[in-house]
Amino acid sequence: MSTTTKKNGYTSLGSKITYDPEQKFDNKKMRHYSDGKTFVLHCHHYATLFTQLACDAEDMGGTTLLAEAGRETFGEVLSDYYQKHDIKELPDRIAIAEQYFSFVGMGKIEFNFAKNDGFAIMEKSHVDEGWKKKWGNNETPINWMGVGYIQAVWGSVFGKDPAKCTVKETQSIVCGASNSRFSISW
Repeated sequence: MSTTTKKNGYTSLGSKITYDPEQKFDNKKMRHYSDGKTFVLHCHHYATLFTQLACDAEDMGGTTLLAEAGRETFGEVLSDYYQKHDIKELPDRIAIAEQYFSFVGMGKIEFNFAKNDGFAIMEKSHVDEGWKKKWGNNETPINWMGVGYIQAVWGSVFGKDPAKCTVKETQSIVCGASNSRFSISW
């Protein structure tokens, strides 16, 4: 599998924008809020457990449901942020999506979108690295939340239906690779 990082489309290169969320904590409700939305912090143990549950329930659509949950949740957050801050330029939208991924503790990701396809590379992955600490390497990729996140990014960056975006994890940290790579097509 190729791990090239050739820039041939829409990337965050050239963007100088910084993700700057409005953060609040409600002492009475004991809730964190980021840009007016409830924000739940979690550890890698929890993320690996719900990922394992989804994988165990794959015959009932568990992994699909996990990807859909990520797609719906992150898509709304990113779209709202772009609208609230009037972010219209594609490199800026992509930069915000890359920074938000790190802000929520999911790792480090880089996007490259072309006309009809693209790829994403995760240098760090909270889900994969947590899985490896708990159970070691896996024979197949497990980052279904990452799949949903990438669909959400594509949808929010281009203003399209994220369900029309196909994402496949072609290389995975949890399978022993140095980074995870996702192919993106629509």
